Amino acid sequence: NKEVKIPLPSSLKKIEKGMKLLGMGKQSDELVLKMNRAAEAAVPEAKALLIDSVKKMSVADAKAILTGPNDAATQYFKKTTSAQMAAKFLPIVQKATEKVQLAETYNKYAEMGSKFGVVKKEDAKIEQYVTNKALDGVYLMIAKEEAAIRQDPVGQASGLLKKVFGAIGS
Repeated sequence: NKEVKIPLPSSLKKIEKGMKLLGMGKQSDELVLKMNRAAEAAVPEAKALLIDSVKKMSVADAKAILTGPNDAATQYFKKTTSAQMAAKFLPIVQKATEKVQLAETYNKYAEMGSKFGVVKKEDAKIEQYVTNKALDGVYLMIAKEEAAIRQDPVGQASGLLKKVFGAIGS
């Protein structure tokens, strides 16, 4: 999905361009592919956490979502799941990126860049960067689903409710 594709951090775009000019574009593309595969491996862990969050939702939470801003449900899920989701995602991403020697190279470049203020500290380790971007992608997709439901509550919600309650029952 292009909307949630994880690119290299913007601060490493110049390095990426240089790699491509030196005929090393394949390595750069491979790193981006591996980053996205690592995120894809972690994302299924979100389902159980989101379902648990729905199960624990109070009447006050539900009312706040219904009467709140257009992204109230997304904000609720961020508030109730982001810490656990990050904790679940990170080891999966670490395991997936361990196999990629480019991850070591990325971490070296990014660590140097963070010392000079070119790379954000949280982006200096590929594993944390991919985890953060995977979380962003999960919440982006939740926000899109929420927007569709708010735009067409009857049409969208019936299918979604079947999915949610079917998942809770299993």
